[in-house]
Amino acid sequence: MDRETIDFVVADDLPTLVWLANLAALELHTPQWRVGQEPDLMVVDLDPGAPAGLRECCAVAVQMRDRLARDGLAAYPKTSGKKGMQLSCPIAGTQPADDVSAYAKRIAEELERASPRSITSKMAKRLRPGKVFIDWSQNNAAKTTVSPYSLRAQPQPTVSTPLTWAEVEAGGARAFTSDEVLERIDEHGDLLEDLLRQGPALPMST
Repeated sequence: MDRETIDFVVADDLPTLVWLANLAALELHTPQWRVGQEPDLMVVDLDPGAPAGLRECCAVAVQMRDRLARDGLAAYPKTSGKKGMQLSCPIAGTQPADDVSAYAKRIAEELERASPRSITSKMAKRLRPGKVFIDWSQNNAAKTTVSPYSLRAQPQPTVSTPLTWAEVEAGGARAFTSDEVLERIDEHGDLLEDLLRQGPALPMST
């Protein structure tokens, strides 16, 4: 299908969500930041290579949180709804995507050097078994990430679920069902609400 323009669906009300559900759009994947603007969010994907899994992702997430905090960045964790996790960090929205990607890559490489047996910053599949791949390349306008609270198209649909840091520190990330996520919202509220607030500019290496 030839298209000269790309149209974006803005799902910010119930009728639009019902329309998407009517199309059987179980999985919702969105750009990392507001369309047509500089990045106001940095996202890293934590992708485990078997036999590593969500528990190993949790350990790497804590390492990454602590490293990002040294640069003044707050990280917010969620499961992918499948085998991995994502960390999202509000940023200032004043730097181009190439700078955001370069920063994420630099931090991923730094963590790989610190923990080479459990972390890789390289995409090659042959390097991933037993390690967690920190996918810094998600910070690209052409890429999308599964949205928070999105169902995943599986025999039993699980949900991309925001987590507390206490859960992550305990290695407690797992697959949550839609009923469980609704209960979690009643208990915790929206754990990703702060992503809507502006964050700091990224420190760039010289």
